[in-house]
Amino acid sequence: MAIERFTWAIDKGAEGDITHRVRTKQFGDGYAQSVGDGINNKSQAWPVTFTGTKERIKEVMAFIDRHKGAKAFLWVPPLGDLGLYKCTGYKPAHRGGQMYAITTTFEQAFHP
Repeated sequence: MAIERFTWAIDKGAEGDITHRVRTKQFGDGYAQSVGDGINNKSQAWPVTFTGTKERIKEVMAFIDRHKGAKAFLWVPPLGDLGLYKCTGYKPAHRGGQMYAITTTFEQAFHP
């Protein structure tokens, strides 16, 4: 089965959280030694929002539901390159009138 690509545009102002996972050993004399933890020790998480009509928001929700929080999809984050991401949940909201929004977090995933 092919990996799906997330193609909906996110709202402006998304701020990513990029972290490096490290292991550090602190010694008694104040010296500390650190090393990267694993081959994929850099990861990204992007809290994103989508605003639009009921139909658009339902399309985004259906895409996320189809992946059930466990299956990765392709997505290009702001300032980033195409990569694998997962989404484990979302928060829909009514913005008034015919406008709706959904907020979620895309977390970077890696091939086994």
